[in-house]
Amino acid sequence: MPASYPLHSPLSSSSSASTADARTALLKRAARAAEDYLEGVDARSVAPTSAAVAALSALRGPLPPGPTGAETVLHLLHEYGSPATVAKNNGRFFGFVNGGCLPAALAASWMVSAWDQNAAFFVQSPIAITLEEVALEWVRQLLGLPEGTGGAVVTGATMANFTSLAAARHALLARAGWDVEADGLFGAPPITVVVGEEAHASVFKALGLLGMGRNRVVRVPADSQGRMRADALPHLDDRTILCLQAGNVNTGAFDPAAAICPMAKEAGAWIHVDGAFGLWAAASPVYRRLTKGFELADSWATDGHKWPNIGYDCGIAMVRDPGMLREAMSIQASYLALGEHREPSDYNPELSRRARSVELWAGLRSLGRSGMAAIVERTSSHARQFAAGLKAAGYEILNDVVINQVLVSFGDAEKTLRTIARLQTEGTCWCGSTVWQGKTAMRISVSSWATTKEDVERSLAAMLKAAEE
Repeated sequence: MPASYPLHSPLSSSSSASTADARTALLKRAARAAEDYLEGVDARSVAPTSAAVAALSALRGPLPPGPTGAETVLHLLHEYGSPATVAKNNGRFFGFVNGGCLPAALAASWMVSAWDQNAAFFVQSPIAITLEEVALEWVRQLLGLPEGTGGAVVTGATMANFTSLAAARHALLARAGWDVEADGLFGAPPITVVVGEEAHASVFKALGLLGMGRNRVVRVPADSQGRMRADALPHLDDRTILCLQAGNVNTGAFDPAAAICPMAKEAGAWIHVDGAFGLWAAASPVYRRLTKGFELADSWATDGHKWPNIGYDCGIAMVRDPGMLREAMSIQASYLALGEHREPSDYNPELSRRARSVELWAGLRSLGRSGMAAIVERTSSHARQFAAGLKAAGYEILNDVVINQVLVSFGDAEKTLRTIARLQTEGTCWCGSTVWQGKTAMRISVSSWATTKEDVERSLAAMLKAAEE
């Protein structure tokens, strides 16, 4: 431990003036450390070095018997933590469909921490609840969803799927005269869940958490791009939840909602859309056509930390009839006799919760409609540039590049995995592996606002070099 840092917290003084001064000094040091990190992030390897990961051992060990100075804690975080991060905000991270963090959202995140708000109830944080309401309406407009649609800001698309599907479960069982929140699923009327063969794993996790079962689903065959086949739909009725996908996590493909949704609505089925990143295509005049028909659904799940580049954690659950969401999620207790204002605790799984909607509001406000459209269009253009360069070099592109996703095979599975490992170790950029319809591939997900044409050219050169070696 560096001797130049105090062992005891400077914030433990009995003097309020000295406490405030020490806090201010600490926050200034934290700001300098953050600036130092961000200024150097573009020049470093995207993945941390093995030495940086090994050095994390300095942060292990038993809890100290007494206090550690706040400056010392900050020093340890920056000295050992900063080098061991994955540089997702340098424009050359192309894994997991993860965006960067917009400057306005980053600054808002600092404010959220300083404000220290509990965003459960209006009485606890009028600012957080107000900005949540505004941000949800902006999301509704950007995604082209029906007026009156309501929702919740949650941690990510997994919880957004869970929250939306909880509303679906409530609505379908209420039709059958069953109160699932009061009486559970034991003896409840059965619900049929229909999913595409290429549905995302988060949908299955949500179904498992809701007691509807990961395996107790009807799977619909998919085409070569992972799109649900409209001609292969099973029987649907008013006890059916149909889960569609807007933006396949491998190919970027969209289920044919315009063909499927009218049939499902006529049958009385609840239509849920897993649109973690693809739904944001609706914000672009160029790509909006891909989302046609999804506005007919009953619920939607998406991420703020993918294409909108809001930072972590941020997901959004939207429901056409917000009353169904409230019935599924509301909470009552004697000490929660609150006012008439909309309370977020009645619309999401959490009670105490971080004011993450502030970052969502700040990011969307900074972008505006044109900025959100520009991210979608620019990253999709970058994806086409990757595909064209790799194809010209003789490598196989496995998908139709419709938005920001590219799948490339460098030969057999062994060679493709070796290429990916070399690329990750070399550090210019970072891509992960996947298996698409039986074939091992490298997945390139271009999602960051910070990615430039120069980043693409530099990364493409590194990919080709890794493959040639």
